Amino acid sequence: MLGWVVTFLIIALIAGILGFGGIAGASIEIAKIIFVIALVLFLISLVFHVSRGRRV
Repeated sequence: MLGWVVTFLIIALIAGILGFGGIAGASIEIAKIIFVIALVLFLISLVFHVSRGRRV
């Protein structure tokens, strides 16, 4: 999932350099959303592992 974030950030950088502001903005927003989803899933996973008594 974090690979998608990097992909969209690269697309946004290239689009920004080439002057495609709309595409760059959309790619940044998609990357932000995917990053937040990945972070939330990581935190949920961490809470479940800690609550079950497993070592992280």
